[in-house]
Amino acid sequence: MKQNKYDDAVFFSEYKKMPRSVKGLKGAGEWPVLKALLPEFKNKSVLDLGCGFGWHCRYAREQHASSVIGVDISEKMLQKAHEMTSDPSISYINMPIEDINFPDSQFDVIFSSLAFHYIKSFDTICKKVFDCLKPGGLFVFSVEHPIFTSRNEQDWYYDEKGKRLHWPVDNYQTEGLRETTFLTENVIKYHRTVSTYINDLIHAGFKINAVKESMATEEMVKNDPGMKDENRRPMFLIISVEKQ
Repeated sequence: MKQNKYDDAVFFSEYKKMPRSVKGLKGAGEWPVLKALLPEFKNKSVLDLGCGFGWHCRYAREQHASSVIGVDISEKMLQKAHEMTSDPSISYINMPIEDINFPDSQFDVIFSSLAFHYIKSFDTICKKVFDCLKPGGLFVFSVEHPIFTSRNEQDWYYDEKGKRLHWPVDNYQTEGLRETTFLTENVIKYHRTVSTYINDLIHAGFKINAVKESMATEEMVKNDPGMKDENRRPMFLIISVEKQ
């Protein structure tokens, strides 16, 4: 069964308070790295998997994409996306990412932000994305870094005074379900190694264009000194691939 934590009232209430929910792309720490990997959108058909509030959908249209489809499992997320969108060239579909079934070669660009670590089978998604992407099309996505997802706790190791000593990594090679705490308890994520992400893409037929591990910029650290710790370990893995 696919977990839909974003439709949980308590979880959604907390998520709405996050900087990325309030400020949009400017509040997303990985956005500068992700943005640099995105292609020119002009006259392109775009699919956003796990679109949330639709920030990336609207960005693609601002960059003159011809059409954008956003897919998300959460009714609450899409309700907010509809409220924030007044563009007939953007459409939203309420369904799990795993259930997409678009025609072959429909999209020029397929994008996803921080969604695939909630998906049990990444290789299945890779094959579906490959099929509905046009030849020469790009697939760009971000996920929580496997160094971050390896443990159920997904937190720092602290001393007796609460000082962050280091970020522990354990059971890295043991892939699969992690039950963790993110905004609320009992959040299901799926851990997989960096090599699994890359090899699943290669086996689906993609050419790897770039692999990035985002860091907090100097500006982010200046505005929020707490962001300095984000550079002590990678938080996000960002990959760009091409359908040859």
